[in-house]
Amino acid sequence: MATMARDLLAQESVTGTLERITASATELVDGCDAAGILVLHDTKVESLAPTHDLVTESDELQQQLGVGPCFDAARSSEGERVFRIADLTTEQQRWPAFAPQARALGVGSMMGFLLFTDDEDFGALNLYSRRPGAFTQASELAGWLLASHAAIAFSSARTHAQMEQAVATRHLIGEAMGILMGSRHLTEEEAFDVLRRYSQESNIKLREVARRVCEQGNLG
Repeated sequence: MATMARDLLAQESVTGTLERITASATELVDGCDAAGILVLHDTKVESLAPTHDLVTESDELQQQLGVGPCFDAARSSEGERVFRIADLTTEQQRWPAFAPQARALGVGSMMGFLLFTDDEDFGALNLYSRRPGAFTQASELAGWLLASHAAIAFSSARTHAQMEQAVATRHLIGEAMGILMGSRHLTEEEAFDVLRRYSQESNIKLREVARRVCEQGNLG
Protein backbone atom coordinates (compact mmCIF):
# COMPACT_ATOMS: atom_id res chain seq x y z
CA MET A 1 0.00 0.00 0.00
CA ALA A 2 2.83 2.41 0.83
CA THR A 3 4.49 1.71 -2.53
CA MET A 4 1.14 2.20 -4.28
CA ALA A 5 0.64 5.55 -2.51
CA ARG A 6 4.04 6.75 -3.73
CA ASP A 7 3.20 5.59 -7.26
CA LEU A 8 -0.03 7.59 -7.17
CA LEU A 9 1.84 10.76 -6.25
CA ALA A 10 4.11 10.20 -9.25
CA GLN A 11 1.25 10.08 -11.77
CA GLU A 12 1.12 13.09 -14.10
CA SER A 13 -2.64 13.15 -14.68
CA VAL A 14 -5.90 12.35 -12.93
CA THR A 15 -6.57 9.67 -15.53
CA GLY A 16 -3.22 8.07 -14.75
CA THR A 17 -3.98 8.21 -11.04
CA LEU A 18 -7.37 6.56 -11.43
CA GLU A 19 -5.95 3.85 -13.70
CA ARG A 20 -3.27 3.15 -11.10
CA ILE A 21 -5.93 2.89 -8.39
CA THR A 22 -8.09 0.38 -10.24
CA ALA A 23 -5.03 -1.63 -11.30
CA SER A 24 -3.88 -1.63 -7.66
CA ALA A 25 -7.28 -2.99 -6.62
CA THR A 26 -6.74 -6.13 -8.70
CA GLU A 27 -3.20 -6.45 -7.31
CA LEU A 28 -3.78 -5.68 -3.63
CA VAL A 29 -7.37 -6.54 -2.74
CA ASP A 30 -7.87 -10.24 -2.05
CA GLY A 31 -10.41 -11.73 -4.43
CA CYS A 32 -10.61 -8.74 -6.79
CA ASP A 33 -10.60 -9.74 -10.47
CA ALA A 34 -11.70 -6.40 -11.94
CA ALA A 35 -12.21 -2.83 -10.79
CA GLY A 36 -13.54 0.45 -12.09
CA ILE A 37 -14.93 3.81 -11.09
CA LEU A 38 -18.55 4.57 -11.86
CA VAL A 39 -19.56 8.23 -12.13
CA LEU A 40 -23.27 8.93 -12.23
CA HIS A 41 -24.39 12.18 -13.91
CA ASP A 42 -28.07 12.29 -12.92
CA THR A 43 -29.06 8.98 -14.62
CA LYS A 44 -26.18 8.73 -17.13
CA VAL A 45 -23.31 6.40 -16.25
CA GLU A 46 -19.65 7.02 -17.04
CA SER A 47 -17.10 4.22 -16.52
CA LEU A 48 -13.60 5.42 -15.62
CA ALA A 49 -10.38 3.40 -15.56
CA PRO A 50 -12.04 -0.04 -15.95
CA THR A 51 -9.59 -2.92 -15.78
CA HIS A 52 -11.86 -5.35 -17.66
CA ASP A 53 -14.91 -5.39 -19.93
CA LEU A 54 -16.82 -6.90 -17.00
CA VAL A 55 -16.77 -3.48 -15.32
CA THR A 56 -18.26 -1.55 -18.23
CA GLU A 57 -20.79 -4.32 -18.88
CA SER A 58 -21.97 -4.14 -15.26
CA ASP A 59 -22.14 -0.34 -15.38
CA GLU A 60 -24.14 -0.46 -18.61
CA LEU A 61 -26.48 -3.06 -17.14
CA GLN A 62 -27.21 -0.88 -14.13
CA GLN A 63 -27.83 2.12 -16.38
CA GLN A 64 -30.30 0.09 -18.44
CA LEU A 65 -32.12 -1.09 -15.30
CA GLY A 66 -31.78 2.18 -13.41
CA VAL A 67 -30.92 0.23 -10.26
CA GLY A 68 -28.03 -1.73 -8.79
CA PRO A 69 -25.48 -1.78 -5.99
CA CYS A 70 -23.13 0.68 -7.67
CA PHE A 71 -26.02 3.09 -8.13
CA ASP A 72 -26.85 2.70 -4.46
CA ALA A 73 -23.25 3.37 -3.39
CA ALA A 74 -23.05 6.37 -5.69
CA ARG A 75 -26.35 7.79 -4.46
CA SER A 76 -25.67 7.29 -0.75
CA SER A 77 -24.90 10.88 0.17
CA GLU A 78 -26.10 9.87 3.62
CA GLY A 79 -25.95 6.51 5.34
CA GLU A 80 -24.07 3.62 3.74
CA ARG A 81 -20.80 4.48 2.04
CA VAL A 82 -19.91 0.88 1.21
CA PHE A 83 -21.70 -2.23 0.02
CA ARG A 84 -20.52 -5.81 -0.12
CA ILE A 85 -22.48 -8.56 -1.90
CA ALA A 86 -21.04 -11.86 -0.78
CA ASP A 87 -22.81 -14.10 -3.27
CA LEU A 88 -24.62 -13.03 -6.43
CA THR A 89 -25.54 -16.65 -7.18
CA THR A 90 -28.18 -16.50 -4.44
CA GLU A 91 -31.43 -14.55 -4.58
CA GLN A 92 -30.95 -10.84 -3.89
CA GLN A 93 -34.09 -9.20 -2.53
CA ARG A 94 -32.55 -5.75 -2.79
CA TRP A 95 -31.66 -6.06 -6.50
CA PRO A 96 -33.92 -8.78 -7.93
CA ALA A 97 -33.53 -7.54 -11.51
CA PHE A 98 -29.81 -6.82 -11.43
CA ALA A 99 -28.43 -9.87 -9.60
CA PRO A 100 -29.30 -12.66 -12.08
CA GLN A 101 -28.12 -10.61 -15.06
CA ALA A 102 -24.88 -9.70 -13.29
CA ARG A 103 -24.32 -13.37 -12.57
CA ALA A 104 -24.85 -14.06 -16.27
CA LEU A 105 -22.03 -11.60 -16.98
CA GLY A 106 -19.78 -13.67 -14.71
CA VAL A 107 -19.95 -11.66 -11.47
CA GLY A 108 -19.81 -13.79 -8.32
CA SER A 109 -19.41 -11.08 -5.67
CA MET A 110 -19.02 -7.30 -5.54
CA MET A 111 -17.92 -4.43 -3.34
CA GLY A 112 -18.44 -0.70 -3.82
CA PHE A 113 -17.23 2.42 -2.04
CA LEU A 114 -18.68 5.92 -2.25
CA LEU A 115 -16.07 8.40 -3.49
CA PHE A 116 -17.90 11.70 -3.68
CA THR A 117 -21.23 13.44 -4.08
CA ASP A 118 -21.40 16.76 -5.93
CA ASP A 119 -24.80 18.25 -6.78
CA GLU A 120 -26.19 15.74 -9.29
CA ASP A 121 -22.90 13.88 -9.77
CA PHE A 122 -21.87 10.85 -7.73
CA GLY A 123 -18.91 8.51 -7.88
CA ALA A 124 -18.10 5.04 -6.56
CA LEU A 125 -15.11 2.68 -6.73
CA ASN A 126 -16.39 -0.81 -7.56
CA LEU A 127 -14.58 -4.13 -7.20
CA TYR A 128 -15.65 -7.40 -8.81
CA SER A 129 -14.85 -11.05 -8.31
CA ARG A 130 -15.92 -13.96 -10.44
CA ARG A 131 -16.14 -16.13 -7.30
CA PRO A 132 -18.91 -15.98 -4.70
CA GLY A 133 -17.66 -15.15 -1.21
CA ALA A 134 -14.36 -13.79 -2.49
CA PHE A 135 -14.28 -10.58 -0.43
CA THR A 136 -13.37 -10.57 3.27
CA GLN A 137 -13.09 -7.91 5.98
CA ALA A 138 -9.43 -7.51 4.96
CA SER A 139 -10.55 -6.98 1.36
CA GLU A 140 -12.98 -4.31 2.52
CA LEU A 141 -10.26 -2.49 4.48
CA ALA A 142 -7.91 -2.52 1.48
CA GLY A 143 -10.75 -1.27 -0.69
CA TRP A 144 -11.38 1.61 1.71
CA LEU A 145 -7.75 2.67 1.49
CA LEU A 146 -7.87 2.67 -2.30
CA ALA A 147 -11.18 4.54 -2.28
CA SER A 148 -9.64 7.22 -0.05
CA HIS A 149 -6.90 7.81 -2.61
CA ALA A 150 -9.44 7.89 -5.44
CA ALA A 151 -11.59 10.41 -3.56
CA ILE A 152 -8.58 12.70 -3.04
CA ALA A 153 -7.70 12.44 -6.74
CA PHE A 154 -11.25 13.40 -7.73
CA SER A 155 -11.31 16.26 -5.24
CA SER A 156 -8.04 17.62 -6.61
CA ALA A 157 -9.28 17.30 -10.19
CA ARG A 158 -12.54 19.10 -9.47
CA THR A 159 -10.76 21.90 -7.59
CA HIS A 160 -8.26 22.32 -10.41
CA ALA A 161 -11.04 22.32 -13.03
CA GLN A 162 -13.04 24.88 -11.06
CA MET A 163 -10.00 27.16 -10.76
CA GLU A 164 -9.32 26.90 -14.49
CA GLN A 165 -12.96 27.66 -15.25
CA ALA A 166 -12.93 30.68 -12.94
CA VAL A 167 -9.85 32.11 -14.66
CA ALA A 168 -11.31 31.44 -18.11
CA THR A 169 -14.60 33.07 -17.09
CA ARG A 170 -12.83 36.17 -15.82
CA HIS A 171 -10.94 36.53 -19.11
CA LEU A 172 -14.16 36.01 -21.09
CA ILE A 173 -16.05 38.66 -19.11
CA GLY A 174 -13.14 41.07 -19.45
CA GLU A 175 -13.09 40.59 -23.22
CA ALA A 176 -16.87 41.11 -23.44
CA MET A 177 -16.62 44.27 -21.35
CA GLY A 178 -13.92 45.59 -23.69
CA ILE A 179 -16.16 44.99 -26.71
CA LEU A 180 -19.08 46.85 -25.09
CA MET A 181 -16.85 49.69 -23.92
CA GLY A 182 -15.60 50.19 -27.47
CA SER A 183 -18.92 49.78 -29.30
CA ARG A 184 -21.12 51.71 -26.86
CA HIS A 185 -18.56 54.13 -25.43
CA LEU A 186 -19.12 52.87 -21.89
CA THR A 187 -16.95 52.94 -18.81
CA GLU A 188 -15.71 49.66 -17.35
CA GLU A 189 -18.35 49.82 -14.61
CA GLU A 190 -21.15 50.58 -17.09
CA ALA A 191 -20.10 47.72 -19.37
CA PHE A 192 -20.14 45.24 -16.51
CA ASP A 193 -23.56 46.54 -15.42
CA VAL A 194 -24.91 45.92 -18.93
CA LEU A 195 -23.71 42.31 -18.80
CA ARG A 196 -25.05 41.80 -15.28
CA ARG A 197 -28.50 43.23 -16.02
CA TYR A 198 -28.84 41.21 -19.24
CA SER A 199 -27.87 38.08 -17.30
CA GLN A 200 -30.51 38.71 -14.64
CA GLU A 201 -33.29 39.73 -17.01
CA SER A 202 -32.69 36.86 -19.41
CA ASN A 203 -31.91 34.29 -16.70
CA ILE A 204 -28.67 33.39 -18.46
CA LYS A 205 -25.40 32.86 -16.64
CA LEU A 206 -23.02 35.79 -16.83
CA ARG A 207 -20.39 33.58 -18.45
CA GLU A 208 -22.78 32.69 -21.28
CA VAL A 209 -23.77 36.34 -21.76
CA ALA A 210 -20.09 37.25 -22.07
CA ARG A 211 -19.51 34.44 -24.55
CA ARG A 212 -22.40 35.69 -26.67
CA VAL A 213 -20.89 39.19 -26.79
CA CYS A 214 -17.47 37.81 -27.72
CA GLU A 215 -18.92 35.65 -30.49
CA GLN A 216 -21.52 38.08 -31.90
CA GLY A 217 -20.07 41.44 -30.91
CA ASN A 218 -23.31 42.47 -29.20
CA LEU A 219 -26.24 41.24 -27.09
CA GLY A 220 -28.75 41.07 -29.90
